Amino acid sequence: MAVVSGLIRVMEKAARKAGQRLRRDFGEIEHLQVSRKGPADFVSKADRAAERTLYDELIAARPDWGFVLEEGGTIEGAEGKPRFIIDPLDGTSNFLHGIPHFAISIAVQEPRLDGNGWGDVTAALVYQPVTDESFWAEKTRGAWLQDKRLRVSARRHLDEALIATGIPFAGHGDFAEWARIFGAIGPNVAGIRRFGSAALDLAWVAAGRYDGFWESGLKVWDSAAGCLLVREAGGFVTNFKGQSEAICADEVLAGNDALHSKLHKLVAGALK
Repeated sequence: MAVVSGLIRVMEKAARKAGQRLRRDFGEIEHLQVSRKGPADFVSKADRAAERTLYDELIAARPDWGFVLEEGGTIEGAEGKPRFIIDPLDGTSNFLHGIPHFAISIAVQEPRLDGNGWGDVTAALVYQPVTDESFWAEKTRGAWLQDKRLRVSARRHLDEALIATGIPFAGHGDFAEWARIFGAIGPNVAGIRRFGSAALDLAWVAAGRYDGFWESGLKVWDSAAGCLLVREAGGFVTNFKGQSEAICADEVLAGNDALHSKLHKLVAGALK
C-alpha cells in the first residue's frame, strides 16, 4: 500500500478540482462542434481556467514556491524553494475534437544546491480526468497508479513491443526527422501508436501499457512529470543521443533497459 505524502495529496487535490471543470467543459464540446464559432475559443478558456484552478490551489498550499505555467509563463518563488511545472490540458487537440484522451500534468523541480539553475524533478502527477486515473511518483519512492505500484514493461524483444510516439503537425516539429526514425523503428516493432498526449504516453510507459516512447519538440511541461514516472517505474528516459537530463523535453526516448538500448541504436542510426 502506498504511503502518500502531503505534497502528492496537495497536487492530487488541485488536479482533481481542475479535472472536474475540464470534464464539465468536455461535455460541452459535442454541442460546440456544430456551432458557427467553433470550439477553439472555448477550449482556450477551459485551458486557462484549469491552469488558474491549479495555480490557486497550489499557491495556497505552497505560497513561497515558483511556477512554470504553459499559459501563464514563469513565476519566481522565494530563493531556494522548488517550483511547480504545470500543463493544465495536455492533449488539447483531443479535447477540441471530443476525444476523451487528455491529462493534467504537475511536476515539482528542485533548485540546484549550488544555486545555479534547476535540478531534479522530485515529485510528479499525471491525472486523466475522464478515467479518473492518477499516476504519481516521488523520487526514490517509486511510481504509482492510485495505490498500485507501477513497473515498466518486462518485454525484451522489439518485435513484441508496442511503441508510442508524437507525430509532427502544422507548424510544429521536424517531419523529415520523424519520418527517418519511424522508418527505422516501424519495421522492427509490434506496433506504433499516436494518441496525442505526451504526458499520458509517458505515464503509460511507466504502467507497462506501452513498451517505449519517442518524440521531439516537446516543452518542459509536457514531459517533466512523465519523465519521473518512467524512471521511478524502473525505466530509462534520455534524449536521442542517449544522454539523461533532469527533464528530457526537446528529445524524449523512453523504455525499459533492454528496449531503450535497442530503440536508441535505431534512432541513432536513423539520424546519422
